[in-house]
Amino acid sequence: MAEFVKLIDVSKCTGCRGCQVACKNWNELPAEKTSFLGSRSLQNPPELSYNTWTLIRFDEVNSEDGKLKWVMRHDACLHCETPACAKACPSPGALVKTAEGAVVHDPKYCIGCKACISACPFNIPRNSAAEEKMAKCSLCYDRITNGKKPACVTACPTGCLDFGYKDDMIAKAHKKAEASKGAIYPDNHSYGTNVLYVMPAGVKLTDLQNVNPKPGMPTTILWWKNLFKPFTLIGMGAVAGFAALHYFIKGPHLVEKKKEGGE
Repeated sequence: MAEFVKLIDVSKCTGCRGCQVACKNWNELPAEKTSFLGSRSLQNPPELSYNTWTLIRFDEVNSEDGKLKWVMRHDACLHCETPACAKACPSPGALVKTAEGAVVHDPKYCIGCKACISACPFNIPRNSAAEEKMAKCSLCYDRITNGKKPACVTACPTGCLDFGYKDDMIAKAHKKAEASKGAIYPDNHSYGTNVLYVMPAGVKLTDLQNVNPKPGMPTTILWWKNLFKPFTLIGMGAVAGFAALHYFIKGPHLVEKKKEGGE
């Protein structure tokens, strides 16, 4: 099965929000009631949410010549190679890493515990208090498994978003970064993703919203999966085992009926 990567050339983003609209349209997500933030930001809606899986972020940063400039950036799930969200999730089947590279969420198995939100190094999953579920970008899994590109990629008019086979996209990312003297993000060989950014030259990651300069698997998740959770399962198994042994030795517990007269 082919593995894919979505590539985002931030220098080509004009902030048109075509990807936002395409994501809403394809996934049948309802619109959100928002308000114009005016001089504070051109960003709208202000954040990712249960019903907004793709967002164009607007950041005003200092350029190399000392002047302020806009950096517009497509933000959505980065579809980690070894997703922390899936490792943290206690409900089997709720978050699954697929062979195509997408991390897919199945609301049928989601229990709304928010463990994935705490675990994600990119602050992506969002919860609905009303639904008691979480939601996020699926990399349009239903499209990419049918030979199509994600809806956001097809809607992008500038070539900011690209999608293809993993090796081809990684090679293209390095070529773009070298030509523009920019940088690839995330750049952590021990924590890879199936979404890559080519950041413009001179832009500091610390100046951008919702960007973790050094993403990785949270230590607490490793403790949970490799140490505490196995002991929890062993304990649950032991309790079940003792209950079964008691049943076979003593038989079912029978409630004694009181004799007439209260004796």
